[in-house]
Amino acid sequence: MQTRVCRIRILSRHGPCMEAVMRKIMDCLLALQKLQFDVRVRLTAVQAELEKLRAEVPPTILAHYERLVGRGKKGVALARNGVCSECHLRITGGKLVGLSAGTDIQLCDNCGRYLYLPETAPVGLAETKALPTAAIKRTPREAVYHVA
Repeated sequence: MQTRVCRIRILSRHGPCMEAVMRKIMDCLLALQKLQFDVRVRLTAVQAELEKLRAEVPPTILAHYERLVGRGKKGVALARNGVCSECHLRITGGKLVGLSAGTDIQLCDNCGRYLYLPETAPVGLAETKALPTAAIKRTPREAVYHVA
């Protein structure tokens, strides 16, 4: 079991081609989670789709995911604005960089769920737009003197 984990880590260091592999694994996990928490899980067509998705995810990743689901938790959490969407705690900067690179799968340090960064979300905290200095109107202040 430990050799599979090492193999996944070694493969994740191979650069841009691994980004597509990691993205595919995360997409499979998200689809698996969506189907498992759907009301129609009992249908045979959905069961066949579940098995197909399970076959595409590496066994070590799937085992961790199944443990979380077995406890009644979601296995994948959205990382939005630098916060895990399930436990609502801040994600470390290193994990955010790893998520934005897309070359490795990251776990939340607190709840242990797989973290997923949507393609449209900013990596860090929500950025606020600063007004350009020309747009800020400055009025001269009048001096007010109080004489006693």
